[in-house]
Amino acid sequence: MIAYLHGTVINKLNNYFILELNNLGYAIFAAENFLNSVKLGSEIEIYTHHHVREEADDLYGFPSLEELELFELLLSVSGVGPKSALGVLAMATAADIKEAIIRGDANLLTKVAGIGQKTAERVVLELKTKVLRINGGVAALNNINSGVTSDEIDALMSLGYSLSEARSALNMVDSSIGDSGLRVKEALKKMLKK
Repeated sequence: MIAYLHGTVINKLNNYFILELNNLGYAIFAAENFLNSVKLGSEIEIYTHHHVREEADDLYGFPSLEELELFELLLSVSGVGPKSALGVLAMATAADIKEAIIRGDANLLTKVAGIGQKTAERVVLELKTKVLRINGGVAALNNINSGVTSDEIDALMSLGYSLSEARSALNMVDSSIGDSGLRVKEALKKMLKK
C-alpha cells in the first residue's frame, strides 16, 4: 500500500494531478481546494489513500494526516465513495467537518453532490463517536459553541461566506443573544469590520 509520496507536480488536470517520483508518474486524485493549491513544478509531500476496486486502482492525496484520516472515516460509511468523500473535504476544513459531525449537523454534508439526507444522517450517526474519540471526547464537545445553529451558518454561507468564516463570526457573537436573526446580523457586522 502506498501511504506517502514526495515528488514534483508535472501536470494538473480536472480532478487529479501527476506527481513524478523517481521517473515514475503517479495520478493523484484530490479535493478541489487542495488541487487548486498545487502548483505545477512544485515539490510537495502528500499522504495517500490507495483505493483498490475490481475496476480501478486509484491514489487519493491529502496535504495532512488529519484529512487522510477523515477521508478514510468517511469511506467507512456505507453509501459514501471516494468522490463524495473528496467533495466533503473540499467544502470545509477537516476541523469544521469534524465539528459538524460532533454537533450532529447533517445539513452540512447534504451540500455535497452524491450525499442525500439519509446518507448524511448515517455519516453523522456512524462517525460521531469515532470523531469524538479522535478529538478528545468530552473536551471536544465543550469547545463547541452550542449556541451556533446550522440555520445561522447556512444564512451566512448563502451570502458567500465560507463555513469557517461563518462559524468564526458566529462564535464571536454575544451568547446572550438568543434570536437567530439578530445573531446573523451581529456576525455580519463583525465580518464587515475585518
